[in-house]
Amino acid sequence: MENHNNKNNKVAIILSIFFLINLLTCFFVSNYYNSFAQTNKNTPSSGLSLENDQISSDNYQEKKYIKWVECNLTLEVLEKTSKLDINSHINNEEIKYNWIELISYLACKYGNNFKQFKQKDLDELIQKLNNGESIENISTNLKYYNFYFESYTAILGEFIGTYSIEGINENDEKIFIKKYGIKNFLPIAKNFSFSHYDDFGNSRSYGYKRVHLGNDLMGSIGTPIIAVESGTIESMRLEPVWWLAYRNKEF
Repeated sequence: MENHNNKNNKVAIILSIFFLINLLTCFFVSNYYNSFAQTNKNTPSSGLSLENDQISSDNYQEKKYIKWVECNLTLEVLEKTSKLDINSHINNEEIKYNWIELISYLACKYGNNFKQFKQKDLDELIQKLNNGESIENISTNLKYYNFYFESYTAILGEFIGTYSIEGINENDEKIFIKKYGIKNFLPIAKNFSFSHYDDFGNSRSYGYKRVHLGNDLMGSIGTPIIAVESGTIESMRLEPVWWLAYRNKEF
């Protein structure tokens, strides 16, 4: 009889623990769902997503950060906005344009779908800026302007700006001359051939299934590569891709 009671007590304790775990799970899931729903109720469409991040262990303040954004820019928009930016700086015009601000404004107007681009919309924006209106005032009622500006700054922020090139002055001394324009460049050394195709966004399965967020440039072994940024190589390895393994057998 005592053993039977002990078994009943153990069963009761196990059931109580199981019930408590389920209760706590429901509580945390409910809180997470409410927090997620509150965070994302104003999230813009077209593949855009915001997420919360705990940025301070001291005050636990929540910060929204960009998790995903679709970059649907067309060549036409890139060319027109970049030329406006570069020419206004080179010519030292009174109004100097920022191509990312122009792009962000158009993104708001078209819901980030630049296939809807119309020249008159860009002309109207330029006219407002030329009349003395600031982009801050123009974008006041554009709900997602700051979101697009932060997104496209992350993507294009280092493409255009001030840079220095090496030159020679009248005394045949080496100097560095400041320029304004496109700063990005082809990393393969001049006069070395290479091949490539537009593989950005293609499916990749080596290592794990993912989207390819780059554009491969295929050059010959021994081709000099210019570093796109300064840094130190800490480690390197040869991936056992079948065609690389085959080519290396020849050397």
